[in-house]
Amino acid sequence: MKEAIYLHENLALINYTRAYYSTVEELLSSEGFSLFLDRTLDHLAQTRPQLSDWLSRGLPKPEVKKDLVRLLKVMQVLEIEEIAHPYFHDRQKLLEVIEEGYHYWRNMQRYSLIVTHNEEGLQLANFMDADQQFHQMILNFYRKVQQKVQGSKNRVYRQLQAGTNASLLLRDYTWPMPSPYRPLAKIPFVHTIMLRTPLIIHPRSNKRLGTFTEVSCNPMQEWAGSEQEWMCFPLKVGSLLCYTYFHRDFTSGAVALANLFELASDSDCVGHQPDLLLLFGNPDGRQDTVFYHDQANGIWVGKVSAGEVIEYFGYLKKMILTLHNLAMIEKGWLPLHGAMINLTLKDGTTRGVIMIGDSGAGKSETIEALNNLGGDQIVNREIIFDDMGSLHLDCQGRVRAQGTEIGAFVRLDDLDKGSAYRDIDRSIFFNPESANARVVVPASPYTTIITDQKVDLFLYANNYADCRGLRAFDSKQQAMQTFIEGKRFALGTTQEKGLSSTFFANPFGPMQKQQECLQIISRMFDALMEQGVFLGEIYTGLGLPDKGGDALSQAAQALLETLQSLS
Repeated sequence: MKEAIYLHENLALINYTRAYYSTVEELLSSEGFSLFLDRTLDHLAQTRPQLSDWLSRGLPKPEVKKDLVRLLKVMQVLEIEEIAHPYFHDRQKLLEVIEEGYHYWRNMQRYSLIVTHNEEGLQLANFMDADQQFHQMILNFYRKVQQKVQGSKNRVYRQLQAGTNASLLLRDYTWPMPSPYRPLAKIPFVHTIMLRTPLIIHPRSNKRLGTFTEVSCNPMQEWAGSEQEWMCFPLKVGSLLCYTYFHRDFTSGAVALANLFELASDSDCVGHQPDLLLLFGNPDGRQDTVFYHDQANGIWVGKVSAGEVIEYFGYLKKMILTLHNLAMIEKGWLPLHGAMINLTLKDGTTRGVIMIGDSGAGKSETIEALNNLGGDQIVNREIIFDDMGSLHLDCQGRVRAQGTEIGAFVRLDDLDKGSAYRDIDRSIFFNPESANARVVVPASPYTTIITDQKVDLFLYANNYADCRGLRAFDSKQQAMQTFIEGKRFALGTTQEKGLSSTFFANPFGPMQKQQECLQIISRMFDALMEQGVFLGEIYTGLGLPDKGGDALSQAAQALLETLQSLS
């Protein structure tokens, strides 16, 4: 990024490599502060017109800006009584202006960037220190002018995130680029990221629409923009390497990836071609959510066009998982849209439980209800995956599962109220005050999710049937029919409403490759039956009126009893 500061909608990117403000004087004299003041005055004119009129005193905006900057500089060295200015005739109004400007700044999503060409410890320390010093400078600047105008010291001090919400250390990585991908060569990679959590993000969209479709031409042909406007977040998605190239306007979503997927290291990336590659926020004037299999180069490529709607984090997460699932299908693995947890009972037995179902089916909610119910019956809980995993047969023909994500993207609406805030200090929240509010929270170490896990119970999460508890399937055919139909009552987290059906409850890969998946499904269910894995259906009730009352607790109780009967 060539600018010292970039402002777009409610996003602010601060490029420390281009300009770093270590003093208030440098900040007030900067082009970046001038841009911010422009935005603030416009905001004030729209939201507080009377206060705006008082501030402008009939002067044009450029004159108001110059006057404000001069006054703020003088206030750094002189007391109010030593300054003659019309604003001091009504200190309360001036105090309101200061509070409005500070509030406007803090309501922006603020990220700092540093580009480095080495990974020395001193460089990393400087990266952390630089952001902390910037944070403290902004906080001190606000408090100084606020307390001077107020005429007294504060008695309550809140250590808010006055500087940035996160800071990204960027490096150039070189990987063997086939010719279609060479336009991406100069785009820097995220090497290290510092998050100031809990982080609250306010995207303008709160649900995912449409589906991901396959195209016959490589989306790289439609890559738009300059390398100055893009960054790359390298991820380990399960065992696969994914290069997520994102336009800077969508930095907030990319930052949240740090809580969901493992950040790939230098050794993972340098000299290594990715299995998956995503262009996110491509300003092509279209509304694409598409993928392409570059068979010649062995890369699954995705593209999501720029637009207000894709600020919803689900677009980024689900496109990455779709690419992963397509690659796993190609390997003969079966992608699962579900959750897996290893539960250790008080007798020392550990059971691997998988529940699959489309969004809103109640997978995570049932596990949470089981956690609340288990008490001393369950002595340890280990999350393997919360949303997406895969089944495969190991070298001995045994059914084994692996996960994809180190975190969970959880809906707040349907969870026990305490559970969403259990790890609040590490969490990233999306529109927590709105319907379909979500939180991204770390859940499992990367080494855990890519380790083969034994499966003891394989359940379909049914949120629509007015039944309670769970039932076992009598045959492979009965089980396959339920899983493949993928029925659920949609809760409004996508464009679907009411009872719907999705192939194998997974619109992220299996739905697009149904014929290939049918063969894998048949093979996996044969193995599940032969190896004595419990196949069943669990009734969560989330799609029923009043969410089925105590359906979740009854489902959890039945699951606990089944676990105990198998031990």
